[in-house]
Amino acid sequence: MLEQLCALCRDAAPHATEQLKWGHPAYLHPDGVILFMFSAHKAHASFAVTPSTRAAFTADLVAYRTAKGTVALPYDAPSPHSILRRMIEFRIREYEDEGVKWM
Repeated sequence: MLEQLCALCRDAAPHATEQLKWGHPAYLHPDGVILFMFSAHKAHASFAVTPSTRAAFTADLVAYRTAKGTVALPYDAPSPHSILRRMIEFRIREYEDEGVKWM
């Protein structure tokens, strides 16, 4: 799943650079602002965005455990690639159009 998330992030945000932040893969806008990141846990992967991006997709994420700015993606279930792609695109626009930086 983590390889799939990495491929999705690279495809949805081809101009973003990859860096480790707090020991986890993070994708940064060319300006250096963190756009999104993910991490591995025992039973799930966690996809992290800004709270405002996560909130914009509340209705789409009812089947997933969420927190302020994260979505838990269980390893034993298919990853919601179309939702994540839309979240990535939203997050990029959110930063570029509204200047919303990382938490």
